[in-house]
Amino acid sequence: MLRQTQTQKMIQKLSPQQIQLMKLLQIPTATLEQRIKEELEANPALEEGADRDDPYEMAENETPAAEEGEQGGEDLELSDEEYLKEDDFELDEYLSEFMDDDPASYKLRGDGYNPDEEEKSHPVAVESTFHEYLEQQLGMVDLKDEREEKIAKQIIGSIDDDGYLRRDPVAIIDDLMFSQNIYATEDEILYFLDKIQRFDPAGVGARDLQECLLLQIRYKLTHEENLDDEEILTYKIARKIISEYFDEFTKKHYPKMQRQLGIVEHQLKLSIDAILRLNPKPASGFNPNNSRNSMNYIVPDFIIENCDGELELSLNSRNAPDLRINDYYREMLMAFKDNHKGRRASRQEKEAIMFIKQKIDSAKWFIDAIRQRQQTMYKTMYSIMQYQYDYFLTGDSKKLRPMILKDIADITGLDISTVSRVANSKFVQTEFGTKRLKEFFSESLQTNDGDEVSTLEVKKILTEIIGDENKRKPYSDEKLKNMLQKKGYNIARRTVAKYREQLNIPVARLRKEL
Repeated sequence: MLRQTQTQKMIQKLSPQQIQLMKLLQIPTATLEQRIKEELEANPALEEGADRDDPYEMAENETPAAEEGEQGGEDLELSDEEYLKEDDFELDEYLSEFMDDDPASYKLRGDGYNPDEEEKSHPVAVESTFHEYLEQQLGMVDLKDEREEKIAKQIIGSIDDDGYLRRDPVAIIDDLMFSQNIYATEDEILYFLDKIQRFDPAGVGARDLQECLLLQIRYKLTHEENLDDEEILTYKIARKIISEYFDEFTKKHYPKMQRQLGIVEHQLKLSIDAILRLNPKPASGFNPNNSRNSMNYIVPDFIIENCDGELELSLNSRNAPDLRINDYYREMLMAFKDNHKGRRASRQEKEAIMFIKQKIDSAKWFIDAIRQRQQTMYKTMYSIMQYQYDYFLTGDSKKLRPMILKDIADITGLDISTVSRVANSKFVQTEFGTKRLKEFFSESLQTNDGDEVSTLEVKKILTEIIGDENKRKPYSDEKLKNMLQKKGYNIARRTVAKYREQLNIPVARLRKEL
């Protein structure tokens, strides 16, 4: 049986402007430039440029622009007379308010702007790519016809950025059939792959790590003529280790390998060291300028400088773009106001002005959102700097205080989610290096004296203990727990294991060395 009831609910919804503001707050400085570029392309009323004699720019006390929905879209269905009467008062009021705005310069460069910082361009070297380099070497291979060249190029194109061929021959055969209309056999694919695996850099075209290491060892033995007898023996033992005892090698079962190979410990150590010097990603050593991640350099969002014992915080100048309202749009509104005196505007004029109003409102809101982003970021980072003042003065990780998002939220009066957005993917430049903001947040751990210390301090000491251990007999997690407890830290073995994994430190067996 269907029933119809009426209920009242109170729910909180974010406006589109608030949602976009949250997104602006979350993105790092490097991404902000692209976001501003997109807005400049989408909104002709917004522009970025140098100073002008009489600029019209938004005053600092401006409120965010009205929502785009306030355009009176339904009024367009009214008659001309009704339409003009409906919006005349609102439009006149808007024009008066718009013309009375303070034309003060808007730079987004108040507190936190570093005037000494200059925008620097990053030159990019023009070089051939890794795959082009392989195709150049293909020209030195004796190929019968164009068909064989296409097969070889298809194999080269299937090699990834690490230098591995992770596609099955059957998949390459299918690609040749569909894209080149060429039928090839698996034996042909393997034949040309063997040719490519002899290219530079050594190890290219390998299908797994084991084959990659074997290819590099083969290159050492066949191409390096200055190897002495001991080095040749070392690489031959290394080749046998990789080909026959690869599982034992990855698990560091050194005594077992030594017994089965029938060699002394010194020879085993030389062979292991030779293997460790090989490149597990052969393509990375060829041309790092052309790797996909080469341009992902870190752009700091904040800069902290130590001036005679006093810390000074500034925002990266890229957070303060020179945004303004386009003068051409302002002049159109002024011309309309002058021509509108004593008569009513036509429908076409009204629609044009409402379009201009929408674009200007959108530009005002974006400028205000950028300013609010800047103020929120500065306020949050300043609170973090004050909270971790001793660390930023000395750079000693042991002086980091336990700090969670709620601590900064209570100081700034911001919501925890807002602090989280600021801390996410943001970096601060200090005299001790560029650090991720998230690194300064940590839980607390109680000492035997009842004091609370940061877990970052415990991780720092744990790293130092493992760094100083005897690698022939590395410490177990139980031993590490006992050593930390002797230093006054109340910690459990499973917590030691958790911190060790977070630090990307392997278990004791895998830390063992000869």
